[in-house]
Amino acid sequence: MEESADGKAKKAGARLCCLCHQKKAALKRPKTLEQICRECFYEVFEEEIHQVIVENQLFKPGERIALGASGGKDSTVLAYVLSELNRRHNYGLDLFLLSVDEGITGYRDDSLETVKRNEIQYGLPLKIVSYKDLYGWTMDEIVKMIGLKNNCTFCGVFRRQALDRGAALLKVDKLATGHNADDIAETVLLNILRGDIARLSRCTSIVTGEDGPIPRCKPFKYTYEKEIICTYAYFKRLDYFSTECIYSPNAYRGFAREFIKDLERIRPRAILDIIKSGENFRISTSTKMPEQGTCERCGYISSQKWCKACVLLEGLNRGLPKLGIGRTRGLNNDDKKDTKQTNGTKSIESKQCGTLDF
Repeated sequence: MEESADGKAKKAGARLCCLCHQKKAALKRPKTLEQICRECFYEVFEEEIHQVIVENQLFKPGERIALGASGGKDSTVLAYVLSELNRRHNYGLDLFLLSVDEGITGYRDDSLETVKRNEIQYGLPLKIVSYKDLYGWTMDEIVKMIGLKNNCTFCGVFRRQALDRGAALLKVDKLATGHNADDIAETVLLNILRGDIARLSRCTSIVTGEDGPIPRCKPFKYTYEKEIICTYAYFKRLDYFSTECIYSPNAYRGFAREFIKDLERIRPRAILDIIKSGENFRISTSTKMPEQGTCERCGYISSQKWCKACVLLEGLNRGLPKLGIGRTRGLNNDDKKDTKQTNGTKSIESKQCGTLDF
């Protein structure tokens, strides 16, 4: 309350934007706690992403870039913002939307309709690859066999490889994904909890797979999820699909996500602090790291004889869906007597796993 000249108290007016000092503040940024108007938020949000792209040299003029598009908030904002920045700053990029149809009735089929609308809205060509075509299985069929406990393992492994295969079909130079700061902080915690040193050493990298055929980059590495969905996507009225996957309620990542949200409520910068800690982790030189090679069966990147996707597929096709789950002995063990050797072949039928053509 303020006091007027005649001594009467009067109600304080609405706060002005701390950047332009002209318009009323419409939001408080979770990352900086600044109270700013919508227009200033749009400007700083897009400028921060532009600076991340420039400082990390994520793209080069003339490159073909595939944008992982699920129809969700992150990928929709990624497609919109990169389209705008590409035009505004003359990046000189050819952008494409790349979606994966996992075969989840009532979820993915609906979200793909959103992606198809985005294709028209942003004028970006769309490529859809499906689990059924690549592996001969849909997630609905896999869940019927494996149940709801380990289904996310199958989906995560298959989706990662499916994105690479789709990117190869598009003949792109890089694959950009909508992973945000919350996602990366969750991954840091998950890798610590699992004791996964190999993934912990690279999960905070803004570009991964540089030694492989198609590198991946994360322009939203330092962007909070709240700013993407609750603010930018909402204020811009972007067309995105918001329903969670029907098979994900029991996912291990969900527990890390809840923990991150609790930390954020106490200390908003906790998300960036966790990412910073992950960046500063140093692996002991005496720690033996897995050597990167290629799968003997399909040619995909793998540190074992068979990649994880091939192991999981073999289990599904043999009626042993838990063959590649957890730390049980699987097809990559030399002493597995009933394993059929592939005699060094580099490819198998498309319904089995497909070959990579780069």
